[in-house]
Amino acid sequence: MLFLVLFLSLSLTNGENCHILEDPENPLLSKDGDVIIGAIFSIHRGTQMQSLTYTVKPQPLICIRMDLREFRLAQTMTFAIAEINRSNSLLPNISVGYKIYDNCLSSLLSMKAAMAWMNGRDITADDACSGEAVVQAIIGESESTPTIALTRATGPFKIPVISHAATCDCLSNRKEYPSFFRTIPSDYYQGRALAYLVKHFGWSWVGAVHSDNDYGNNGMAIFLNAAKKEGICVEYSEKFDRSHPAKMIKVADIIKKGTAKVIILFLAYFDMNFLIEQLILNNLTGYQMIGVAWISAGGLVSPANYKVLAGAIGFDVGKLKFDGFDDYVVNGFWQTAFPCLQTEGNVSQPENNCSKYEDIIQFKNYSKDVSELRYVNNVYNAVYAVAHSLHNLLGCTENQSCEKNKTIQSWQVVESLKRVNFTTKAGDRIWFDSTGATTPKYEVVNWQQGYNEEVLLKVVGYYDASLPTGQQFVLNDKDIVWAGEKTEKPRSVCSESCPPGTRKAAQKGKPVCCYDCIPCAEGEISNQTDSNNCEQCPEEFWSNAVRDKCVLKVIEFLSFTEVMGIVLVLFSLVGAIITVLVAILFLIEKDSPIVKANNSELSFLLLFSLTLCFLCSLTFIGRPSQWSCMLRHTAFGITFVLCISCVLGKTIVVLVAFRATLPGSNVMKWFGPLQQRLSVLAFTLIQVLICVIWLTVSPPFPKKNMNYYKEKIILECNLGSAIGFWAVLGYIGLLSFLCFVLAFLARKLPDNFNEAKFITFSLLIFCAVWITFIPAYVSSPGKFTVAVEIFAILASSFALLFCIFTPKCYIILFKPELNTKKNMMGKASKSL
Repeated sequence: MLFLVLFLSLSLTNGENCHILEDPENPLLSKDGDVIIGAIFSIHRGTQMQSLTYTVKPQPLICIRMDLREFRLAQTMTFAIAEINRSNSLLPNISVGYKIYDNCLSSLLSMKAAMAWMNGRDITADDACSGEAVVQAIIGESESTPTIALTRATGPFKIPVISHAATCDCLSNRKEYPSFFRTIPSDYYQGRALAYLVKHFGWSWVGAVHSDNDYGNNGMAIFLNAAKKEGICVEYSEKFDRSHPAKMIKVADIIKKGTAKVIILFLAYFDMNFLIEQLILNNLTGYQMIGVAWISAGGLVSPANYKVLAGAIGFDVGKLKFDGFDDYVVNGFWQTAFPCLQTEGNVSQPENNCSKYEDIIQFKNYSKDVSELRYVNNVYNAVYAVAHSLHNLLGCTENQSCEKNKTIQSWQVVESLKRVNFTTKAGDRIWFDSTGATTPKYEVVNWQQGYNEEVLLKVVGYYDASLPTGQQFVLNDKDIVWAGEKTEKPRSVCSESCPPGTRKAAQKGKPVCCYDCIPCAEGEISNQTDSNNCEQCPEEFWSNAVRDKCVLKVIEFLSFTEVMGIVLVLFSLVGAIITVLVAILFLIEKDSPIVKANNSELSFLLLFSLTLCFLCSLTFIGRPSQWSCMLRHTAFGITFVLCISCVLGKTIVVLVAFRATLPGSNVMKWFGPLQQRLSVLAFTLIQVLICVIWLTVSPPFPKKNMNYYKEKIILECNLGSAIGFWAVLGYIGLLSFLCFVLAFLARKLPDNFNEAKFITFSLLIFCAVWITFIPAYVSSPGKFTVAVEIFAILASSFALLFCIFTPKCYIILFKPELNTKKNMMGKASKSL
């Protein structure tokens, strides 16, 4: 149909004489002037259907259901033009007229009005067409889809169309719509602002419903794209056309079955009317409605609608800003717009030719809604934008006349509008950007109820895209009343928030907002709600029990204050004390036969070395340091070699002493006291040399072992050179084995008190301890490694102490009668 209209309009303008197949409807409101501004408003919301018999000419459409909001927009236009005509600075000596059509929400009537403007012919003109457009510019329409049709129809004629409410982002395409302008921002900003609003309130699970037209489809596409970037999931996105009731019923059913408690409604004002009816029929209340355009529509405000829309939040343009309009809608407008009204005293009497305007005239004295009007600023600014462009084209100067007879072409008005830049009386700066739109500014409106149950559309914030980032969106949450008139913000999520210590894991086949909460693994944390990932703790830290904080790992070492450390210290000190007591006893009984018979000098040296062995175990307890690590292993190695050297010396003395008693033997002169001392010193110096080389090449050092336990740090002594450590142990083992072999050979010598038997038994225990020590040492974790080594030291020390010295102490203390030289040599005498 649109192509037919374009073809018809072009053909009519190309001929010298033209005829319109059918006269257009008369403008609802008109006024002559030197320049004419056209406008289309949906002052009625529908037409009465007529039966077509195709035998007679169809009658003009009958408009029904008055829309007061659209009527106020028409009044705004006439008010602005009246102001301009009274102005001495704007278009002086130029009268501005208007032709305002009521399309009754019918695209057919919109096209008829466009035809009348483009063909240069009015109902009062003769049959010849002028070939020029009747109007310099067109204000309208109030919805995007009919505005697109109007702009495409008038586009070839380059007639500028300035819309006050068409927000479809598609109209920003200057290639397709080069002569389109608007005094309202595009849905590009509205859609993103809606996503910011939803994100601000923490809603991640929403439903979406939009009009099935250019406005709704483009606006919803922008919102969905912005919502995806903000991490918002849409449970469903449904669209409908008001001409298909079945689809609206389906939408209401989907809302009812859905789990989302927040609904994004990108609907035209008239579509919202139809949807609310369905929501009321289904008793769908308690949903948090979010929207644009319809949010401040006075026609929607009613007690019945409030049950559904209580707490609704949305964006819309600002309220009325200019003065004098309330008086104008009651008095000035009616005197000029409807000459058929005759005023007699205080009573207006409609004449017969006013009867078709009865539904409009009933609002003659109604001004209650004026202060709450929105979009009127947009119409007001649009009229003034046209006036300023004409002012520039006609060469007008302040307080001077204009070129009244100058011919103005439509394309010139388009170019002039692109350069318009002025400030209104309310302080708004009006100019058009590269897309033909003004600066995006919105108020955040909230549906609330007043004290007398009156519905209030309260402003609770604003959005101004012209401000710097971070300052564009301002909202006062405390002033908001939520859905169902509740004071607490509703929750709308697919899954409950994951607390700190957990991470989100997407549910298969569902949107990203639907997830399970998985606890973080050991050593990982999440310290924020709804974390997508868990973070690994630093090397020396570990996660706490709830996995929401990294804490220092427990530092483990064998300390003096713990039970194990205390027990080992006690055993070490007890061993040293017993050894000292034995030494004291031997010192007291140094002249007794039993002490003399067992080489008292080596016995005292052995007791001294055993005392050092017991005490060296203390160096293994406590926090490892550089010095303690070097001391513990070297002290252990040297003292034990000293101890084993003494035992080895005693064993050799026993063997040599037996050989010396044989006839002709002179071996004892080679192993006297000096030789015994030198042998002990030589054996010990070898171990000292090994330790010096170890400490020089690669000494032990303190180390933090974080590999054995993930949740603990083991402070231990690294051996440095493992070869050095095993060389020390190996040398001790070599001396022990040699001593064991010699003691084993001397165990049956014919002495009444043969010390070799006790040495053999003690070394048997000694070797058994250290043989089992190796696997236990390698496999023990953490501080137990140190405990095993201390146990081996103490066990082997106690074995030497008890096995060698207990029999002697027993005789000295409890069997003194046996402590005689005769008894010591009893068996030897008999054998001889």
